Amino acid sequence: MEYIKFEKQGHIAYITINRPDSLNCFNYQTLCELGETVGSLHTDPDARVVIFTGEGEKAFSAGADLKERKYLSEAEVRRNVKKIRDVFSAIAELPQPTVAAVNGFAFGGGFELMLACDFKIAAEGAMMGMTEVSWGIIPGAGGTQRLTRLIGEMKAKELILTARKINSETAFDLGILTAVAAKEEVMPTSIRLAEEILQNAPIAVRQAKYAIQHGSSTDLNTGLAIESKAYEVTIPTKDRVEALNAFSEKRKPVFTAE
Repeated sequence: MEYIKFEKQGHIAYITINRPDSLNCFNYQTLCELGETVGSLHTDPDARVVIFTGEGEKAFSAGADLKERKYLSEAEVRRNVKKIRDVFSAIAELPQPTVAAVNGFAFGGGFELMLACDFKIAAEGAMMGMTEVSWGIIPGAGGTQRLTRLIGEMKAKELILTARKINSETAFDLGILTAVAAKEEVMPTSIRLAEEILQNAPIAVRQAKYAIQHGSSTDLNTGLAIESKAYEVTIPTKDRVEALNAFSEKRKPVFTAE
């Protein structure tokens, strides 16, 4: 692939937007490559945590490729918007925990990619925001919905309707980010979080994520029913028995995702 780099180290998958000369903006080819990569991860049991980042020192992603957009027909614009929405929805629905390692600018679609991840770790002073209305459009990859659910309607409106750019410290204070780290520590901090997750039973981790994600937008009784079904999946697993045996034997469990 030309614009998306993919690698696995152990049980961590790394996806890097590889257009540093264009601030890792999304043109249609990049979206197609990203969609293909994410699609393969949905059925990859060996990848237990996924980390997204941008190539280079400047940007996580500055959003849509406006140079490309200038020459697109209205039909092609609709195609691109549908593609980015579908790809980011697929990222949000990944069964694995996901981490956005935000190494620089995260504007527009870059900010929306960050929002689609479970955890967001950004460099100190990194600038970010949903700036779409300043370009005569609106966030089209889930930003109006995910940001509102994350920080509430009033603050989401404030950021989106002003097209305000904020730094990572402000984003952390608003509850958008999991953590802020020195620029050189963004990836190590992301990896440490991934490794902490990897210490736990993989099936249980996936089911816990599923219960939280699918139950949080429902009423309490429906959410409890979702949690119950997710719990049922873990009962017959070898990992559950292994955890009990390890406890009685005073050792660390060895989980096999079975």
